[in-house]
Amino acid sequence: MTLIEKLDRQTIPVNRILILNTEEKYFDRLIYGTSFFEKYRNVEVTHLSKKEFNHGGTRRRGVERSEAAVFVMMTQDALPADEYLIERLVLALEEKGAAVAYARQLPAEGCSLIERCARDFNYPPERSVKSLEDMDRLGIKTFFCSNVCAAYRRETYDGLGGFVKYTIFNEDMIYAAAAVRAGYRVVYEANARVVHSHNYTCMQQLRRNFDMGVSQAEHPEVFSGLPAEKEGMRLVRKTRDYLMETGNKRLIPYLYISSLYKYAGYVLGKNYRRLPCFMIKKCTSNQEYWEQAGAGIKYR
Repeated sequence: MTLIEKLDRQTIPVNRILILNTEEKYFDRLIYGTSFFEKYRNVEVTHLSKKEFNHGGTRRRGVERSEAAVFVMMTQDALPADEYLIERLVLALEEKGAAVAYARQLPAEGCSLIERCARDFNYPPERSVKSLEDMDRLGIKTFFCSNVCAAYRRETYDGLGGFVKYTIFNEDMIYAAAAVRAGYRVVYEANARVVHSHNYTCMQQLRRNFDMGVSQAEHPEVFSGLPAEKEGMRLVRKTRDYLMETGNKRLIPYLYISSLYKYAGYVLGKNYRRLPCFMIKKCTSNQEYWEQAGAGIKYR
């Protein structure tokens, strides 16, 4: 409810809020009760099962319910840092050739030091605009984009075919890659800010990176020849240096251990076709994805 209340206070009014809720039984009717929907008449809820959910298809489904010229994708755990979030994302789309603009993610209260460094690494305070001309300099980072909070031009979205229908992860980067290769630009709007971070365990990191590796293996047209390992090593080095400079050397062993879990998950995901089904189910964070008709292309 906090997210919806913050969206309701934006300087640019949000016409409709479409909630795609996974599993109706977990929908908290004590919070989102009748009085809430009477107060926020621009909120609509669509329920779907876990077996129906995947990162691309679910978002396609949401966009299909909208007729807006500009739409914003958000996850339920991303909170606008102020009332200017939507305004700044919309303004960012005025950049010549912009297809998508994504927000800066700030660490939440209680965020670990290692995760804080990761937020700053991926979401620095400087705005940037990325295009095909940046491929040699940025590599895979050219396509980096996050549907934790991102705004899209509907006309461009439709022209590019929208989000991929089946993907376990990275639907935002897959779309951004198609946009860049079609001559459009990806805008990172650092002044549009949301509070969003996680303190994942090592196994949660492994599963997340496994799914990331799977998505890259499924879409070689996007990721082939653009290894992510170099960026990963750069993040580890930057985090290590930060921990040393701030007097937190005791956290460096955990940094190396958690990074090893990330890398193991990523490598396993990239090679998922060589793994038995039971091991895939152990490593993934989205078991239901593998039961979908177009998923895994094809893991059985």
